[in-house]
Parts: sequence; structure tokens; C-alpha cells
Amino acid sequence: MTENFQFTLKATDGGARLGEVSMPRGTIRTPAFMPVGTVGTVKAMYLDQVRETGADIILGNTYHLMLRPGAERVARLGGLHELIRWPHPILTDSGGFQVMSLAGLRKLDEKGVTFKSHVDGSLHHMSPERSIEIQGLLGSDIQMQLDECVALPAEPKEIERAMELSLRWAERCKVAFGNQPGKAMFGIVQGGDQPNLRIRSAEGLKELDLKGYAVGGLAVGEPQEVMLQMLETTLPVLPSEKPRYLMGVGTPDDILKSVARGIDMFDCVMPTRSGRHGLAFTRRGRINIRNAKHAEDLRPLDEESSCPAARDYSRAYLHHLVRSDEALGGMLLSWNNLSYYQDLMKGIRKAIAEGRFADFYAETQEVWARGDV
Repeated sequence: MTENFQFTLKATDGGARLGEVSMPRGTIRTPAFMPVGTVGTVKAMYLDQVRETGADIILGNTYHLMLRPGAERVARLGGLHELIRWPHPILTDSGGFQVMSLAGLRKLDEKGVTFKSHVDGSLHHMSPERSIEIQGLLGSDIQMQLDECVALPAEPKEIERAMELSLRWAERCKVAFGNQPGKAMFGIVQGGDQPNLRIRSAEGLKELDLKGYAVGGLAVGEPQEVMLQMLETTLPVLPSEKPRYLMGVGTPDDILKSVARGIDMFDCVMPTRSGRHGLAFTRRGRINIRNAKHAEDLRPLDEESSCPAARDYSRAYLHHLVRSDEALGGMLLSWNNLSYYQDLMKGIRKAIAEGRFADFYAETQEVWARGDV
């Protein structure tokens, strides 16, 4: 731990990077996967369990926490860390993703975005300054700039407009954030699937000399190869001594390929959302536990896993729970999935440290390709 926010690049192996983010509330080992705790809870999980899977940091959602219980209320209750009993680092997104996902419930202009609450219809204005203020009231350790995220495919002119707006908002967020010892504000590279716009966005953010940089607006409808091309275009422009965060990504395959290109941090709802819908991620790939073939299968999901959900419960029981819509089914599969994601990150970090990331990459892909036993 340290009193200041500090990123240390400890090793590289090809494009892959091994590092460490040090903050007053703890150390984040990178490459890192950050479980998503949208409204102050990682769905279907106890936070003690989340920590035991190997998570160093979780996410909170500025838009959703603004609506309920409310940022000012969270502050009165001692901040998000105290309220949810998570003393480790928390990253909050800015509300920018909801600019896209709730497009029918918002109006946007230079000043910011006005949301019509999906909960009760009330109006809430979020400027770049208010976004940073909310994140400060929540007490988050890493705060994201407010940006405009555009769904793909989109017209280049529309992508350029949103990218330029996001750059102007980044400047305003930096001023609003000011100097907060031990905390960090990250900028977000936008530009859709346009390489020239990605480069302009990255160069503009680099001039702001922020503590970290995210790549946003990907995994929003484009093919994986386009996402990877945008990373190959963007990452060389960003400063190598700062952490790089790919927002909202993704599958284990996405993560492996993005690490190979130099990404340090990831988040995604996929492991928990998939778990609640009967899909398990394992060393051997995905398993749809709802399928009838698992109804009398007494084998566990993975007999070698360190996670009790994967090792100690039969597929037959998990199948029964999921088909019966029992909450425990989603809980066990979410636990399995988050454990697998963290085991993958642990394996990636070890491989980079040993200079054998290419071998780890090939071996992991080979086992996935062979499929489930």
C-alpha cells in the first residue's frame, strides 16, 4: 500500500504487461479483472467471496448509485466502502455507458446529459463536474471521466462528434477532480471503429497527463477483430508508464487477446450475468448447465478447481437448481465464473513473470478448443 496512486510496470513479455497499482486502500495486481458491483453489490455474491476469488478491486456504477440510494446518502452513511463492507479499492464508472444504453431516456448537450430515471421517471442532470462530484461522494478510489459512448456501427461524423465532446468533458473532469491524494481519475479514449479518431482521442487525453487511461466504446456491437485492431491502433499512443483499462470486456478469449496487446485492467458483467442464466466458464470452455445431458451427470464442473462451487457440486445438482429457477443455482455458477476469471488472470500474471506468456496463451486456447470432457 502507498499514500499515493502509483503504477509500477514490473515486466513485459511481448505486448503483455505485468504491473501493480498501489493505492491507500490496497494493491491491484495487473493484468486485473474487476468484478462489476453496479449498485453496491456483485450480483448473487457475498463480497467476502468475491475477495476470496482473488479480486483486488470492484466497480460501482455512478448513474445507478445516483438514483438509489443517492450519492449524498451514501456519503452520510460513511461512503460506499463502509456501506458495502469492502475496504479495498473501488472504481466507479462515470455514467457515460448509460448515455448509450439508456439513449431513449436521456437528452445530451455540451453541458452534460439529463437522464429520465428508469426507476421513477424523475429527471437528473449529470454534467462532467457533477459526475466527478458524485464519484467523490461515493468515495471511489479510481474515478472515470464522463464521456459519450456510441453504439457501433455508427456514422464517422457521429463518432467524431462524440469523441470531441468526450475530450472536452475530460478537461472539465480533470479540473473538477483537482488534486485528491491517493486517488486517480482516468480518461477514456473514444473514436468508435475509426483509427484516426482513436489516435486523436488518445493524443488529446495524453496531453492532460492523467493517472490512467481507459479504452471505451468497444464491445458495443463490433466484431472482435475490429476491437483488437482499435487496441493495436490506440495503445502505442498512450504512455507506457500509465495503466490501461479496457472497459466492459469481456469473454476469457477477449481478455487473453487484449492482454497480448497491452491491456492492464478489465471489467465485465459477463461472469455473473452468465452465471445467473445457467452458463459456466471453466478451464475447458463454456458449459450450458441447462442442457439435458447434465441432468444425471455426477461430475463437478472442474475437479481441479480451487473453487468449491466448481469442485464440490455435481453438474446434476447445478442443472436441477438452474432448471428449477432456484437462486442458489445462479449463486454457485456466479461463484464458479468469477473464480475462473480470477484464476485466468493469476495464470496470465504468472506466465508474464516467467516470460512464457506466448506458451500460456497457446496452451489455454488449445484446452478451450478441445472442449469439455
